[in-house]
Amino acid sequence: MKKLSHVDSKGRSDMVDVTGKKNQYRSASAEGFIRLQPGTIALIKKNKMMKGDVLTVAEIAGIQGGKKTSELIPLCHPLQITKLDVKCEINEKGVRVKSFAKCVGQTGIEMEALTAASVALLTVYDMCKAVDKKMTIEGVRLIEKIKSDDEI
Repeated sequence: MKKLSHVDSKGRSDMVDVTGKKNQYRSASAEGFIRLQPGTIALIKKNKMMKGDVLTVAEIAGIQGGKKTSELIPLCHPLQITKLDVKCEINEKGVRVKSFAKCVGQTGIEMEALTAASVALLTVYDMCKAVDKKMTIEGVRLIEKIKSDDEI
C-alpha cells in the first residue's frame, strides 16, 4: 500500500513537509450553489435584503475566507496567495458561486479555492436566513487544479 502523506510512522496526523519541493505556479477553481426560494431571489435582485447587498458581501467574505484557509483546516500550509477571486451569479433557482485562487508555492491552492466558495455560500445563507427557511447549499466542488512544470 502507498504511504499516506499526512500520517506519521505511528499513524498519527502529520503536516506534510514541503521543504524540498520546488516553487511552481499553481491555481485552482471551485464552485458551489445555494438554492433559494423565488421571493428571496427577488429581494436579492432588488437589493432589498435587510442585511444589505448579498452578492457583494458574499464575494468579499469568500475572499477573506480563502485567505484564512490554513487557520481553518489544520493540515493546510499557509500560502502566499497572489490572486483570489470570487464571483456570485444569481439565476432563477439561486446563486452560483465560482472562485479562483493562484499562488507561487510548494503545495497546491485547491483548499483555498474551495474555502472561498464555501464561505461565500455560507454568507449568502446568513444574509438570507431571516426570509428563507428552505435554502440548501449543494455541489461544492473543485473544478480545476493546475500546476506548472516550470520552476520559479
